[in-house]
Amino acid sequence: MEFFHDVQVDWLGKKWYFLAFSLIFSVAGIVKMSWNWVHTVEGLHSPVPLSVDFRGGTQVEVRFQNAPDLNKIRAAIDATGIRDARITTFGQAANREVLISLPERMNENTLDAGRRQIETALTQHYNDPFAIRNVQVVGPTVGHQLERQAALATLYSLLGMLVYLWFRFQLIYGVAAVIACFHDTLITVGFFALTGQEISLTVIAAILTLVGYSMNDTIVVFDRIRENLRISRREPLPDLVNRSINQTLSRTVLTSGLTFLTVLSLYIFGGQVLRGFSFALVVGILIGTYSSIAVAAPMLVAWQESRSKKGGSVALPAARRSR
Repeated sequence: MEFFHDVQVDWLGKKWYFLAFSLIFSVAGIVKMSWNWVHTVEGLHSPVPLSVDFRGGTQVEVRFQNAPDLNKIRAAIDATGIRDARITTFGQAANREVLISLPERMNENTLDAGRRQIETALTQHYNDPFAIRNVQVVGPTVGHQLERQAALATLYSLLGMLVYLWFRFQLIYGVAAVIACFHDTLITVGFFALTGQEISLTVIAAILTLVGYSMNDTIVVFDRIRENLRISRREPLPDLVNRSINQTLSRTVLTSGLTFLTVLSLYIFGGQVLRGFSFALVVGILIGTYSSIAVAAPMLVAWQESRSKKGGSVALPAARRSR
């Protein structure tokens, strides 16, 4: 199925617009993450908001009988000596739910005591019936280990894909694809920093999924470039890259569009529990599809032009003839 026939868009001619777009969102995310790092709360020293999975501590979901008053809830918790608690509404307003998060403690044995203190504070100082819906308790040691392992998992996935594309295509293809994936990851994480949403283990799973999704979309474009190089070796590379992107445009719109609609529905109707996961997918699919066209492919042309200026070999490897 093809949505577009005989497309003739000059994608390479718009590379400076693409570069400006990428720089705006990348720099905005980096600036916000740097600001978070310098002006950290609770001494966490994190460039992005982290869930209890990583920072450690106690997180309690509470449902009230009436609409909760966050100021009175905070006063009730402060009255028991608990400091620096995060108190936010949770889910839809009609659910009357509040998420109370305590910072990590020096002693992991005090974490469960924090949950009991929250219950005591609400019982004694907040005059409204409530029910504890869920409690998450993560020790600081476990939280720091998960944070390190999440960063390593993302790094190893990018390195593994670089090695695969190095052998499958050529090193320049792998470098271009990995830079595009890093670009997608940076902007996605930057959106979390800009919007103040917490990164949890499920968000890391979504980011790793997006790395693979973006890489797959990039490989489709690269494969078409290699096929066209075999057929039209004398065609200027910018024209050949434009033609390759246009030839795969229908496939890109069909697969990415349907996937985007699915994750958008998940974001809208999936509820608070899946909000971070689905938000990462919504942003990542848009950015990943964009980078396959506007970041990875133009890098091949930039590499050729750079080699040409230095007087080196500029030929990209073409696909082998089928036997």
